Amino acid sequence: MIRCHLSRLMGEKKVRVADVARATGLHRGTITLLYEETAVRIELDAMNRLCAYFGCRVEDIFEYIPDAAPDDEKTER
Repeated sequence: MIRCHLSRLMGEKKVRVADVARATGLHRGTITLLYEETAVRIELDAMNRLCAYFGCRVEDIFEYIPDAAPDDEKTER
């Protein structure tokens, strides 16, 4: 699973979706999907703009969390 920490970054900077959209030129819908962690894809240009705006690295916005293996797979190993 990929976790998106955009809401945390926005909270720390005390900005709204509209503020980020205006500053980055990204569509409000794109930011909202990331904020709510419902996005299924993101363009590299959007990631670049967000990283530049927040002054952070990609891994500060996105985090990979391995899915838990089903119990039957754990016992086979």
